[in-house]
Amino acid sequence: MQWATLAAAATALLVEQAAAQGNMLRFACSQLVVERTDPLVNPGMKYTPHLHQIVGGDAFNVTMDPSQDIAQLSKCTSCSFVQDKSNYWTAVMFFKHKNGSYIRVPQVGNGGPQGKLINDGGLDIYYIPSGKVTAFKKGFRMLAGNAGNTDPSKVVKSRICHRCWTSSNEDKFVGGAPCDNSDTVDIPADPKCKMIRQTIIFPTCWDGKNLDSPDHQSHMAYGQGSGANGGGSCPSTHPVKVPQIMYELMWNVTNFADKNMWPTDGSKPFVYSMNIGGSAAHGDYVFGWEGDSLQKAMDNGCNLNNACPKAGLTTQQPAQYNACKKKQQAVEDVDGWLKEMPLGSKAIKA
Repeated sequence: MQWATLAAAATALLVEQAAAQGNMLRFACSQLVVERTDPLVNPGMKYTPHLHQIVGGDAFNVTMDPSQDIAQLSKCTSCSFVQDKSNYWTAVMFFKHKNGSYIRVPQVGNGGPQGKLINDGGLDIYYIPSGKVTAFKKGFRMLAGNAGNTDPSKVVKSRICHRCWTSSNEDKFVGGAPCDNSDTVDIPADPKCKMIRQTIIFPTCWDGKNLDSPDHQSHMAYGQGSGANGGGSCPSTHPVKVPQIMYELMWNVTNFADKNMWPTDGSKPFVYSMNIGGSAAHGDYVFGWEGDSLQKAMDNGCNLNNACPKAGLTTQQPAQYNACKKKQQAVEDVDGWLKEMPLGSKAIKA
């Protein structure tokens, strides 16, 4: 146990040193809207197969034309950097009660060695460079993970993972680097967990040609590196190194620690909105930084969630980015206890 504690402290110190050297952005994005839309996988469709939480610029729409500059179309962003009008979205985690009803698991911002981030739902975003990187271009989009996967062995744990956070205070660092041996592909089901940290790490190698691909993945590849290290050497098929994007979500499961509430039929207490566990965790990304601001941020060592005059980056206070909201386009009440998971017809209250 002592060695584990020392290892965690050493890892935290390394991350702090990396941040101090100015080689990553880390910032908060609050929920813009929670709804069943997905312009990447199901463009033009309302009431898509599962529920998403979306963050970022308010130009987000059911159908997003990649030829349009969403940075120019957005009037606000729910992310702390004013210049970031990108959209990021993930599935929503639900708790399943033994009576068969479901409720969304609440979220909190993350603490840790780089300081506390404040979110109204949503997630924390990292852009981690490894040496010289090329920023994404207007119209770029990608997907990490597989929303239909039910086999944990098909997931590389160093890319998509979950951690049982045994502290009720998200500021208290628990464990080592993201997606290490203390993490699991499956969503932890342990009453000791006060929170569950979900991590999604995107690939860092681009083919240099295609802004998207039919599966939203094959134009990208993972490098030889592992985990949140900025990515390793790129294969010849995907030679262009881009910033490593990482999503970090803190699901607060404290109110669901009583196992008397848990299903007795052998099903899991925590699932994503596809009604599948951690093997189906996934993240979507649509680039929307203003002009060349992201490239300048990478070139000038802009750091964490701090304003960066060299790159023209300015920041908002939480009250400002929390206020950036969008009305549901697929209108349904997804708050409170639901009779069943909203997968087909509209959500039904329990």
